[in-house]
Amino acid sequence: MTLALLAAAASATAGVPTRLNPVDLFLHADIVVQLVMGGLLLASVWVWMIIVSFSLHMAGASRRSKRYEDGFWEARDIDVYQKEAGKGDIPSARVVGAALSEWRRSTAGKTIDREGTRQRLSSAMDSAIAAETDRLSSRLGFLATVGSVAPFVGLFGTVWGVMDSFFNIGAQANSSLAVVAPGISEALFATAIGLFAAIPSVIAYNRFSNAVNRFEARLFRFADRFHATLSRELEQ
Repeated sequence: MTLALLAAAASATAGVPTRLNPVDLFLHADIVVQLVMGGLLLASVWVWMIIVSFSLHMAGASRRSKRYEDGFWEARDIDVYQKEAGKGDIPSARVVGAALSEWRRSTAGKTIDREGTRQRLSSAMDSAIAAETDRLSSRLGFLATVGSVAPFVGLFGTVWGVMDSFFNIGAQANSSLAVVAPGISEALFATAIGLFAAIPSVIAYNRFSNAVNRFEARLFRFADRFHATLSRELEQ
């Protein structure tokens, strides 16, 4: 008798999974929950693509700017150096290009307004730095959006899945844990995917925003030093 009961219990639990399977949770979920999960997974993939591409782009821009600035202060002729070394995607070179263009326009006449020239040079370089900063941070908005919205989207999928589970309880007139547990697990998986997308987004956004701010401050220091050099030229 005891052996028969043990065999029956073993056969009853043979089909019960021993660990969570994300694929099964996705496939067995309600269609609305599946759409939520799919959207969050696509957002997560796009987030990681931005993280990788921005890291490479930021490192390249910083490296090229440093190399340009190191040679800039050793150059004897700024115009010649700008033509030779200022080609390509170099933020510092574009700041210098904006300043030189304004310098030529402001000093082309017979009479030079020194104070007005200084102000226009400062405005030209500030505008160039702002444009470089906007160009670098253009894709960070998506990280901020995913970081703030993804948990709530996942929570929506969880709420919908829980509602569907309770509806099935009422339809089957059976409130056992075996009936409600699978649906709730699938619903909670939506929140897990939302957090999986949101956490890297928030971390990357904070880190990249700090990197952009440091790079902007570096460009401003370079521009201030160049502005001082041009200001001394005006005195002569």
